[in-house]
Amino acid sequence: MDFNIVEKLLGLTLLGTEWVLWLLIISSIVSVSIMLERWVYFLRTRMDFSLFTHDLTEKLLKDDLDGIKHLCRQYPSLASDMVLKAFDYKEHGLQAMDQGMQGFLAGARQHLDRGLVVLGTLGNNAPFIGLFGTVIGIIQAFADLAANPAGGPSVVMAGISEALVATAVGLMVAIPAVIAYNWFNRIIKRRYANAESVRKMITAHYANEV
Repeated sequence: MDFNIVEKLLGLTLLGTEWVLWLLIISSIVSVSIMLERWVYFLRTRMDFSLFTHDLTEKLLKDDLDGIKHLCRQYPSLASDMVLKAFDYKEHGLQAMDQGMQGFLAGARQHLDRGLVVLGTLGNNAPFIGLFGTVIGIIQAFADLAANPAGGPSVVMAGISEALVATAVGLMVAIPAVIAYNWFNRIIKRRYANAESVRKMITAHYANEV
């Protein structure tokens, strides 16, 4: 018995593009869920960084440790949580404080980045999934024409127009995902830069005291 791989693959493509559209719809739901969760998280941990550093500097100069801890609890964020972690190591010296802050920042990266890999993956690959659905639809349209030659070009055009929907949906999934991915990454980089500047403030202040 002969095995014709072209016929087998053609049989798979004739399953239609509906399953591709469902895959894209599910991907869109996942993408929007991640966007909303990250947006709420970053909104909840947003703070006025210039005001925070101003108040922190004043309390550092006064050596008001309790005031610093109270200030950090008022501003829940990456930088303030890092400062609280630093004072957990204060009695062990400046090097321990600095390493504690660096370790905290390294661990916090995983939490800040949560879900962004999925957004990046969808942003890069959703158009290709949509294009795949379009190609399948075009193959199906020409197969329909071969099965019904009397139908003429209208049979092909109707199938192609339906197939192009998959590409459009793929772009609809990818574009918001890419925008959100870039925006969230920008927020993360800015917050890391802010935390690094606060880390230098802490180490500079306690360089001759701890």
